[in-house]
Amino acid sequence: MQKTITAAVLIIGDEILSGRTLDTNVQTIAKMLGERGIQVREVRMVPDVIDTIIEAVNVLRRQHDYVFTTGGIGPTHDDKTAEAIAKAFGMKLERNADAWARLVVHYAGEENINPGRAKMAEIPVGAALIDNPVSTAPGFILENVYVMAGVPKIMTAMMEGVLPRLQGGAILHSRQVAADVPESVIAGGLAEIEARYAGITVGSYPKFTPNQKPHTTLVVRGTDLKIVEQAVADVAALIRQAGFEVGMESA
Repeated sequence: MQKTITAAVLIIGDEILSGRTLDTNVQTIAKMLGERGIQVREVRMVPDVIDTIIEAVNVLRRQHDYVFTTGGIGPTHDDKTAEAIAKAFGMKLERNADAWARLVVHYAGEENINPGRAKMAEIPVGAALIDNPVSTAPGFILENVYVMAGVPKIMTAMMEGVLPRLQGGAILHSRQVAADVPESVIAGGLAEIEARYAGITVGSYPKFTPNQKPHTTLVVRGTDLKIVEQAVADVAALIRQAGFEVGMESA
């Protein structure tokens, strides 16, 4: 059996916590990693506070195979991620020669690099760079921590670059069924199905339809596709036994 590989995502930025900016990076990262057999097991959001970033990074990097951070590596005073990551690893920041050379080319000469732009070349000693094909200023990697930009377009491009370096594990498959059924009607049966099959989870996600009917989507997840399909068939049968019609699709 393939090993389960886990990841955590650390979203850094006051603008996320204040509600000013909507985060979309978690969904993108989770989907990209999931396709490679890496399961996102934890997501944290923290402010642009160095001690808070350090604490979160040090906890997450010991609990998961990979940690992906987004945000806080830009040119302004509130971009504190690089400094925090360096301190978390007990490293110093330095002007990375490769990063600096990229910025010089991008800005058409050293004379066009102001202090803010220069800050984006300050990388922890020993870190490997993550390419940024969108706006040049790189992210970086220290051990199992991948530090990326917060701008979704740049973050996605960085992720596409690092994915080939990552060790994948067991793919988490999912299948779902849905019906206009109150989840309380089938709750007991769902628990029995989850207990019946090793290594699967059954998620229940209720909502109301436009005409205010209760509607529930049931998602079965697991690394053994055959078992997932058996379990989702049992979920469908449970719904039918309760007197409701079932819709079925891939999740």
